[in-house]
Amino acid sequence: MSRYTGPKTRINRRFGMAIFPANKAYERRAYLPGIHGQKLRRKVSDYSLGLNEKQKLRHLYGLTEKQFHLIFEKVKRRKGVTGEIFLQVLEMRLDSVVYLAGFAKTRRAARQMVNHGHIRVNGHKVDIASYICHASDCVDVYGSDASRHLVMRSLEDTRYRTVPAWMHVDAGALACQIHRVPARDEVSHGINVQIIVEFYSR
Repeated sequence: MSRYTGPKTRINRRFGMAIFPANKAYERRAYLPGIHGQKLRRKVSDYSLGLNEKQKLRHLYGLTEKQFHLIFEKVKRRKGVTGEIFLQVLEMRLDSVVYLAGFAKTRRAARQMVNHGHIRVNGHKVDIASYICHASDCVDVYGSDASRHLVMRSLEDTRYRTVPAWMHVDAGALACQIHRVPARDEVSHGINVQIIVEFYSR
């Protein structure tokens, strides 16, 4: 699966937010990248505003443009508020659930864990990161003792991360129970998803 392998700090500086885990370089230079980054003032058009919001959300979930657009095309055919459903589908992806449960430190690590066959859904091994979970699904860790120890260390490192109210994590059993689909206000990344909907509807 293709993924972004370029400089992460540059992306954080480009959009002015910690899309990837922030480091000291980002904290020291929290302005636009490039030699003129501190003084550069770009004119923001409606198109560039929509493009920036789309790119923020796409990088946040680690998706390619094609993957991101395909998800949107499927979502817009559903009944309901497109932006809200779009965020819910992204959040309910298996790699996202594994990350939010604290089984992995980053979304990229969560995707790798799923792809390597260390995750089960309702007792069945699932190695597709884009698998969409549903309410009442149980996600747990399946693999060698080394894999389980790795997840236990990740849970220790992420113990201060707030677990979403729509899921429950049993650290002892290395399992996560999904109670319901997240509400719109529970999926807040500081990104205006309505602008993204309008951008794709142009």
